[in-house]
Amino acid sequence: MKLLLDQGLPRTAASLLRQAGIDAVHVGEIGFSSASDAEILDRGREEGCVIVTLDADFHALLALSRAMAPSVIRIRIEGLRAAALTSLLQVVLRLWGEELERGAVATVQEERIRIRRLPLLSD
Repeated sequence: MKLLLDQGLPRTAASLLRQAGIDAVHVGEIGFSSASDAEILDRGREEGCVIVTLDADFHALLALSRAMAPSVIRIRIEGLRAAALTSLLQVVLRLWGEELERGAVATVQEERIRIRRLPLLSD
């Protein structure tokens, strides 16, 4: 599984994840710092990445398009530094990696992780 970290997350987290044996890249490393959410979703879909973001728009775009991919992990914890984000993502992948491989969105909060299978249905 490859992770694509969105703008707003520490760039150094991608390096720490790679050191931990997780294939990860930050949008800033691939010239996507100013890419739109739709462009990042397309890139994630094309490359089979799970997108990691702080942005709720990714879930909304997936719901509107009824897409089956890519999986998205939305972090709803403010101010995480690279090491804490790396540890958190390792836990999420350990607990929910299989679901994310099959197509899902995860919302990660301080006290819980919510998983929903793709496609999302908009209300």
